This record gives sequence, structure tokens and C-alpha cells, in this order.
Amino acid sequence: MCGAMTPAPVFLHHPSSLEHDTGAHPERAERIVAIEAGLAERGWLGFERVLSPAVARDTLTAVHRESYVALIERVAAGGGGALDMDTVMSAGSFEAALHAAGGAVHLVDLLLDGQAPTGFSSHRPPGHHAEPAQAMGFCLFNNIAVAARHAVSARGLERVLIVDWDVHHGNGTNDIFRASREVLFVSIHQRALYPGTGAVTDVGVGDGVGYTVNLPVAAGSGDAVYASLVEHVAVPLARAYEPQLVLLSAGYDAHRDDPLAGCTVTDAGFGAMASSMARACRELSVPVGAVLEGGYDLGALARSVVVTMEVLGGVEGAAPDEGLEVAPEAEQARRRLAEWWPGL
Repeated sequence: MCGAMTPAPVFLHHPSSLEHDTGAHPERAERIVAIEAGLAERGWLGFERVLSPAVARDTLTAVHRESYVALIERVAAGGGGALDMDTVMSAGSFEAALHAAGGAVHLVDLLLDGQAPTGFSSHRPPGHHAEPAQAMGFCLFNNIAVAARHAVSARGLERVLIVDWDVHHGNGTNDIFRASREVLFVSIHQRALYPGTGAVTDVGVGDGVGYTVNLPVAAGSGDAVYASLVEHVAVPLARAYEPQLVLLSAGYDAHRDDPLAGCTVTDAGFGAMASSMARACRELSVPVGAVLEGGYDLGALARSVVVTMEVLGGVEGAAPDEGLEVAPEAEQARRRLAEWWPGL
């Protein structure tokens, strides 16, 4: 008697991502084209391509105010326009944003229902800067926050871990969950870079104190620092928190080739971070999925997404070097966090 087939990992996508027309802008449709071309060259790494549904309105408004969602809808219906100095919309932007949030939510459902062991939601616009009633930093809706809120409110989870390695602080995700223990938010980001938030002193408020973990790093930080912060801070936090779901805010603008920041992570560095998280999730028997954020050098973005998916998809030999040195930044973070997480 044949056993049941193991489900394939999933790659969530939707053509509306190409209809979010930002003009001459770093966050452009060519990002998706480059990612998909890189994956096609590798046979999609065994991932099943899944078209993302549009997010349900009530799922979206569990995070974003209805008045704000209606505003984004009206701007798109009017042909688009600039929401601020950085964030641009076109006629297709609302539809793209609905599918970007919907992809992240559908990824969560596939993971929690056991229909996929892991997955990558690849859409634009990105999301982690978006606040409940404000677009920011190329972002309209906070895709990963909407997905995490869905996991808690609709799917009944009590503990979701978000690890954000985009070079810019995920201020929107930070603020949406900063008073809650239901989501442990860990962000590695370049210090004093846009949007200027994410200081080590921001540890959450009220019941959420200790459940916001900001790990700012200096410009020039590369693989050694980033990999150590994941392996020696995020992984022990995961073991202590025992999440029921892990989501990665997978931005690739900390890459040394990226034009918008000053960190020096390589393709291999992103692979090491993904590997640490994948191994921790296997140990904890918890699903992990990634949601695309930034990354603006097309070659670096495509290569780094490929290596992330390669690792999440279970490539053998992907475990990080067990002798990975504890970077000073990681040791300092562990001392700071000991007040709330003594096991670190």
C-alpha cells in the first residue's frame, strides 16, 4: 500500500503584482520578473506555484482601518498618485495590494492546514512599513501583519513569531503588535536608516513588553553579524517562545549590492539566516513561511530569494556552521533580553 504523498512547498504569486505601476522607482515590477526568472532557471526548486486570492475585506480590516482601506481603493480608482515622497500608486495598485495581503494569508492557511510544509509569498507592494491607517516606505497594506493577525484571530493560534531581516525597520509590524504577546516580533535592521525607528529601547508596551525585539546594526554589517543575530538570538527566542507559526519578513536590501542601504550581506548570508530558522522550526515541529519585503538590486534579489527557497524547501546540508562565532552584537542583545528571556 502506497503512503500519502508529501505535499510540495508553495510559491504564492499573482500577475496583479506587475500592474502596480510605480514608474521610475526602486520598488518596480521588474523585481517580480527577476525573481521568477531566477526560479524558472532552477525548475522552481520543486515549489508548487499557487495563484494568490485577494484578501477578504474583514481580514484586512482586522489590521487596517476601514477608512484607510477605502482611501487606497479610491486613489486607485482615480488612476493613482503619490501618497508620500516614497509611496506611489497606480490604477492597478489596490488590486495588487489585495493579492499581496491575500497571498500572505493564504500561505498561513496552507501551512496550518498541512497542505504545504513551507512556502514563499512573492508579491508587491511590500508591507512591513504600513501602519493601520498610513502608507509608508513603498508599502500599502502590511501583508505579514495581516497574515499574523489572521493566524491569531481566525485560526486560533496563541503564539506567532515574525523574524524581519529587511534592512529597514518594520515599523508597521512593530507598532501593530507592540502591546501583544500573541506575536513576538524580532527585527534586524540598519541603525539610523529609514524610517528611523527600531531602537533597542523599543521592547513593546503593556502586556507586550519583552515581545518586541529590535536588533539594530551598524552600516557595513554583513554575514557574520546577521547570521549570528539569527542563530544566537532569534533561534533561542524561538525555542523559548515555542511559536505555533513562524513567518519571515524576507527583505533583501541588506545585500551588499543593494543601492538603498549600507549593509554587506551576501547571498550566502541570507541562506545562513534561512537555514538557522528552518532548522529551528524543524526542531520545534512548527511551520515556517516567508513573505517578500524589500530588495532593489535585481540580481542580488533574485539570487537571494532562490537561496532562501532552496533552504526552506529542505535542501540537504543546509544547516549552518555549528561553530558560528557569537558576534558582539548578538552577545549584547542576549544580555539586554535576559530581563524577559532569561534562558538566552
